[in-house]
Amino acid sequence: MTKTFDAIVVGARCAGSPTAMLLARKGYRVLVVDRATFPSDTVSTHILHPLGARALSKWGLLDRLTATGCPPIHTYAVDFGPFTLAGAPGTRNAPVAYCPRRTILDKLLVNAAAQSGAEVREGFAVEEVLIEDGRAVGIRGRSKHDGSFIERAQVVVGADGLGSFVAERVRPEHYDEKPRLLAGYYTYWSGLPMEGRFETYVRDKRAFAAVPTHEDLTMVIVGWPMAEFADNKKDIEGNYLKTIELAPAFADRLRRAKREARFAGAAVPNYFRKPYGPGWALVGDAGYNRDFITGQGIMDAFHDAELCATALDKAFSGTQPFDTVMSDYQRTRDARVKAMYEFTCQLATLEPPPPEMQQLFGAVHGNQKAMDGFARMNAGTISPAEFFAPENVNAMTAAA
Repeated sequence: MTKTFDAIVVGARCAGSPTAMLLARKGYRVLVVDRATFPSDTVSTHILHPLGARALSKWGLLDRLTATGCPPIHTYAVDFGPFTLAGAPGTRNAPVAYCPRRTILDKLLVNAAAQSGAEVREGFAVEEVLIEDGRAVGIRGRSKHDGSFIERAQVVVGADGLGSFVAERVRPEHYDEKPRLLAGYYTYWSGLPMEGRFETYVRDKRAFAAVPTHEDLTMVIVGWPMAEFADNKKDIEGNYLKTIELAPAFADRLRRAKREARFAGAAVPNYFRKPYGPGWALVGDAGYNRDFITGQGIMDAFHDAELCATALDKAFSGTQPFDTVMSDYQRTRDARVKAMYEFTCQLATLEPPPPEMQQLFGAVHGNQKAMDGFARMNAGTISPAEFFAPENVNAMTAAA
């Protein structure tokens, strides 16, 4: 028998489960579906910056994550070769970051959605977004065990990532697009203690980062320009290790460690999509994506979930029209991420910073307050627009 929901959320990972959870907590009838079953892994930077951790805390979920043994990260350090900028990425209310395995984080979020009253169907493949008179009204899909279903809702929310099936079907407007800029591969190492540090190494046309995760493992990710992707893919391990040799001290640490997993990697496009239309909405990577070099994805997904759930609550309750609240959602989302989007795309080219930026970083070095600001900018705690504002640049330069 066909049910009618207030919202059907397609995708149950970092954007979908929080959206479903927040709507269900407001008393709405929510169905969340995913073709995966949980726990399961997905390609990810893993980084949960401090403001993302603050969202988990606000939702009452951070204690559940820390109980899994995920180590806190209190320092972000960026090694440019001649010098390193190391600072605190958070604030008093959100002091630390985390780097959870997605097998653990996503399962935690799915459980939270179910506990909030959302109906969760794992192993459910969406085969069609139902459109009637130009409006999304539901989905048709198939469960691995229970056959085919048609479910209807006021709104279908696409939270199904880069290759969003929902976005493909509703065809949202795309804007401010940029091509794939960077290819990256990562794996996990034991015997590589990080002491609460997220370390990034920037070299000519190369970058890599190391960050502690679950089970006393460290994720190490290496990136090179997209133009070299095809050639470097022929020998991923060799090119990965060759890049790490560009930082001899870290390479020596890695030689004493043990690789514990296969390599995983990706190259992703950069885009904005209009995140709403008649009977549908998009959250997370389905609606906006940027290169992984700044690791903003999980935090952005959490922010989107809150913005979208708040907007839909106003529409469902009749407080404001759907188009009005969803237009506000789009404007707020875009304003929050625009400066980081441009900064991320610039970094992802792996081109040397322009001379004035190199001079600024040299001035920042040794000034702990400025280095904390740099770390917070890289974490998305403050906007690049704030960090690079003329008055802040002048203050940092004068202090040097």
